[in-house]
Amino acid sequence: MSWALRLQGVGNASAVQLGSAMATIERDGRPWLTIDCGNEGLTHYLDQYGQAPSALFITHTHLDHVAGFERLFVSSYFDAERRGSVRLYVPAALVPLLHQRVGDYPNPLAEGGANFWDAFRVIPVGAAFWHDGVRLDVFPTRHHWPETAFGLRLQGSVVWTGDTRPIPEQLAKHAGDGELVAHDCALHGNPSHSGIEDLEREYPAELLSRCVLYHYASREEGDALTARGYRVAKPGDVLALAEPTAARAQP
Repeated sequence: MSWALRLQGVGNASAVQLGSAMATIERDGRPWLTIDCGNEGLTHYLDQYGQAPSALFITHTHLDHVAGFERLFVSSYFDAERRGSVRLYVPAALVPLLHQRVGDYPNPLAEGGANFWDAFRVIPVGAAFWHDGVRLDVFPTRHHWPETAFGLRLQGSVVWTGDTRPIPEQLAKHAGDGELVAHDCALHGNPSHSGIEDLEREYPAELLSRCVLYHYASREEGDALTARGYRVAKPGDVLALAEPTAARAQP
């Protein structure tokens, strides 16, 4: 069984040419679990796979990470086989925020008779959840405001930080099994996002050597981070992952 991480987008909210930050964990070349649903990222996903995602994890509800939901609603609601089956794994603290952002519209369809969440199977999650017989871990990150952003770990394989400042205590716990760490990083940090000097100050060299950087501002910034010796994600990259050591459900 082979695992990979495909990057639908790697840019920040202003870097439209890089695509909104979004990725899909693949198993045996097929989409397994998608992370976030930005507008440009969803376009890339549809171009790659030819259909909308069937299982997603949501890191936070800034619009560059959830703006694709209206399109996802339409594609799911009007497909009789998919309606109500698209799994959304949402950290419990984000459920009301996600509803305010994308679900709380007076009438999703002009014809009436539809609720926004009819199109989906919403699964609130805590510190861990099961997907397709595999256990994944969820942890809080430091982005904008406490308890509004979360990262994802497939143990032994990959950690996706989502948008965050440095989180050394979380990664000491959740990235200690040799995982590839996809980390928010631009050339310069700010109160909601990491800059490369922040990571160099906060993380040991061994962890930095496993990081692939995304959520930067431009191709030029990506080139500058590469010139400093770091692995930098580009839109459409497919990164090979190790076989997960995560717990599996009994057959």
